[in-house]
Amino acid sequence: MRISTRLLAAASFAAMSLLAGAALADGDTIVIGTDATYPPFESLDAGGKFVGFDIDIANALCDQMKVKCTFVNQDFDGIIPALQAKKFDAIVSSMSITPEREKIVDFTNKYYNTPPAIAVPKDSTIKEPTDEALKGKSIGAQSSTTHANYASAHLKDAELKLYPSADEYKLDLGNGRIDAAIDDVVVLSEWVKSDAGACCKMLGTLKIDPVINGAGAGIAVRKGDTALKDKFNAAIAAIRADGTYKKIQAKYFDFDVYGD
Repeated sequence: MRISTRLLAAASFAAMSLLAGAALADGDTIVIGTDATYPPFESLDAGGKFVGFDIDIANALCDQMKVKCTFVNQDFDGIIPALQAKKFDAIVSSMSITPEREKIVDFTNKYYNTPPAIAVPKDSTIKEPTDEALKGKSIGAQSSTTHANYASAHLKDAELKLYPSADEYKLDLGNGRIDAAIDDVVVLSEWVKSDAGACCKMLGTLKIDPVINGAGAGIAVRKGDTALKDKFNAAIAAIRADGTYKKIQAKYFDFDVYGD
């Protein structure tokens, strides 16, 4: 799960929340912002189509709400300002529900919850995902994410190196330019199972910090857009109850990604 740190910029748009949209009618279109650089949650396939767990969940929610869904690709660091500027209606992009973010956007209930983890090269001598074991080592993370914040707070003896995207830290980890990387356990575990991640292995998961990691990934809407938030919440409950969520989950994961 991820979180943008460009909160002060987004806060400047808070007054716009008073103009939040009216209730949706059947056949309306919801425009969804996502940063499509985060497989298996959201990415672009060879044909430029949005794919991934988050995308399938969003489409299922839109079907449940009897509306159409379209997607806009937006870099994660600027995704909240773009929401506030009405570039799209909602964010579905593995965004963590955190107290800091809840000050400037509204969130639905969670739709999944997974912990952070550490990956290292296969020949690494690092034995465990602890501050002591990573002391003096370089660790990569995507900038403006909970994982970068987590490393700053809990892996203080490591040298944190920030990257604009997950793809870039993965490249440096594979080429030996950094000693470790931190990200969502699903993102890292799926990567190391792929040809692109054959260089590396999972070191282990980290204990969730509720303040930093939040209460799971939720859908963000503009502050005060209660009608849209409530419709999303009802749709989340519905796809959980009718088996749709489980079918989508099984396409990507062999465990319960919804979490506790």
